[in-house]
Amino acid sequence: MKAIIEAESRAISAIPVSEAYAKAISIIIGRVHDAGGKLVTSGMGKAGQIAMNIATTFSSTGTPAVYLHPSEAQHGDLGLLRPDDVLLLISNSGKTTEILQLCELAHGLYENLPIIVITGNPDSPLAQLADAALFTGGAPEVCPLGLTPTTSTTMMTVIGDVLVVNTMRLIGFTRQQYALRHHGGYLGSAARKNNDQ
Repeated sequence: MKAIIEAESRAISAIPVSEAYAKAISIIIGRVHDAGGKLVTSGMGKAGQIAMNIATTFSSTGTPAVYLHPSEAQHGDLGLLRPDDVLLLISNSGKTTEILQLCELAHGLYENLPIIVITGNPDSPLAQLADAALFTGGAPEVCPLGLTPTTSTTMMTVIGDVLVVNTMRLIGFTRQQYALRHHGGYLGSAARKNNDQ
């Protein structure tokens, strides 16, 4: 158990930090907060579940975001895109067919739609399409088969957290604003309690 935790901890510490983070956050703020668009996240399989989590975390912290299933996009859901939106696409291999097709379809609808990518493969086709590419570092999966997304999805989640937290800081997102978006559960109660003091 300890070896698995240590392996994932090392992988987190080894995530490459580059200027692409600042560029990605600048794109998100420019498109969503300045131009009135939204963040649209997407991924296939396990990466899609991480993309959905990132979207809900952004939404709850002041940056409107939605998850778009890449296959459903081909059957009409692409229509949720607007000209001022930004895509955040996740694929460990950077070769996921449905995600590459989504890029093509999205640019067919709005040619200048910017793309932010989280991937484990800096030389992938998806990374080459990105306006800002954020790399996981490509650490091996802790799965004994080396196949099941485990370490890679941890890296994706951490990178999403980095984007969310730094966006919150730059837009000056407050506890009061958080409380307005969180009415139920412990977090909503805690936000309102501290806000009333």
